Amino acid sequence: MRTATLLMFIMLLSPLTLPAQKYKLLWKENFRGKEINYKRWTKIPRGTPDWQNYMSHNEKCYNVSGGKLTLLGIVNDVAPSDTAPYLTGGVYTKGKATITHGKVEVKALLKGAQGAWPAIWMLPENSGWPDGGEIDIMERLNHDTIAYQTVHSYYTYVLKQDTPKQSITSPIKPNDYNVYAVEILPDSLRFSINGKHTFTYPRIATDKKGQYPFGTPFYLLIDMQIGGKWVGVPNPNELPAEMVIDWVKFYRLKE
Repeated sequence: MRTATLLMFIMLLSPLTLPAQKYKLLWKENFRGKEINYKRWTKIPRGTPDWQNYMSHNEKCYNVSGGKLTLLGIVNDVAPSDTAPYLTGGVYTKGKATITHGKVEVKALLKGAQGAWPAIWMLPENSGWPDGGEIDIMERLNHDTIAYQTVHSYYTYVLKQDTPKQSITSPIKPNDYNVYAVEILPDSLRFSINGKHTFTYPRIATDKKGQYPFGTPFYLLIDMQIGGKWVGVPNPNELPAEMVIDWVKFYRLKE
C-alpha cells in the first residue's frame, strides 16, 4: 500500500501529467504564394556568432512553393562578390510578431548534411543576450536522429547553474516532418515534439540573478545554419542542406 501510494504521488508530480493550457490561435503561416510574406517575416542578416556566419539574402537560399518554405545551406558558388564559403537562409519575426505567454508550434522536415545545424528558437524583443533569455525549440546536428531543446539565460550561461535541468535530447523522425513546440507560461517553459511532452523548465525560488527571464515579448527565428564550433566542419559534398517548413502557429494563453 505504501509503495502504491508513493507511485501515485510521483505520477501526480510528473511533468507528463501537467494540466493542459487553454490557448487562442493568433495566426498561422501556411506559406501560400510564391514568396515570403514580408509583413510577418524578415530574412536574417549576417552577423558574428557561429550560427550567423553565413546568413544571406541570396535567393538561392530560399524557396516558397507548394505551401512550404525551404531554407537552404549551400556552397557559395552563386555570389562571387561574397567571400563566405557557404550561404544559409533564415527568417525571423523580429519587430513584426511576438508572443509573451502562449504557445509556438512549427512543423518542419530536416534534410541533413555534415555540418548542418538547423534551428527553431526564440529571443526577447527588447532585451540583450543572455540576460533576456533564449528558448531553443529545436536544434539538430548533422544527420542526428535526435533534436536538442534548451533554455539559456544569465542564470545558466554566466552563473553556470544547472538546476533545474536546462536541456534535453529527444528522438525525431529524421526523414519526415516533426512538430516542434514550446509553451511559454508564467511559471514554466514546456517543450514537446509531435505532441509529446519532452521536458519542463520551471521558475524556481532563488536569490541568483536571471533564473526565469521569460514573460516579455519573444520573437521566432527559423534558420538553416552551417558550421560552427558545436556542429563541426561542413562537408561541401553533402550540401545543400535543407529545412522545409510546412507551417507555423502562434497561440495566446487565455486568461
